Amino acid sequence: MYRSTVFFGRRGTILAIVVLAGVALLANWLDTPLPPVAGSGRVSDGDSFHLGDDRVRLLGLDAPELAQDCAGADGARWPCGRVARDRLARLLASGSIDCRPEERDRYDRLLARCTVDDIDLGATMVAEGLAVSAGDYWNEQNAAPSAGRGIWAGGFDMPADWRIDHPRGSGLLGWFGL
Repeated sequence: MYRSTVFFGRRGTILAIVVLAGVALLANWLDTPLPPVAGSGRVSDGDSFHLGDDRVRLLGLDAPELAQDCAGADGARWPCGRVARDRLARLLASGSIDCRPEERDRYDRLLARCTVDDIDLGATMVAEGLAVSAGDYWNEQNAAPSAGRGIWAGGFDMPADWRIDHPRGSGLLGWFGL
């Protein structure tokens, strides 16, 4: 019967320690947290923006898409996606942006929680009814419908449902609705 002696004896013990240390270093390197990013930003839509060379997607919320319309309390349609984008743009312009990235998504965007002068951007967008909770900000979302804020004033499609019903390929320029 053949028996491997690679990990037996003094040399085997040393080899095992070296291999385990290498695996631990590799695991630590792969799980290194992303560094914070800060500066001024340029809005993309109601839940994402550019911060320097990085594209950032706010964690914990989902805002209407740019071409998405919602119904107001009177039933009239209003461009909720553009209103959400414009509100985020005003928030970004109000001070220095500080983001704590948690990971990158499949589009290589930083998924982050961000503040401007200690104001949580995600909490603000959800509290004002310009985004829905997507894992966080439940207290803010619970208050928005009862106050009739933003998209909660009338009818709307959840942003994720709207994306399914309106694939990017529809229209000449996708979700821009042209």
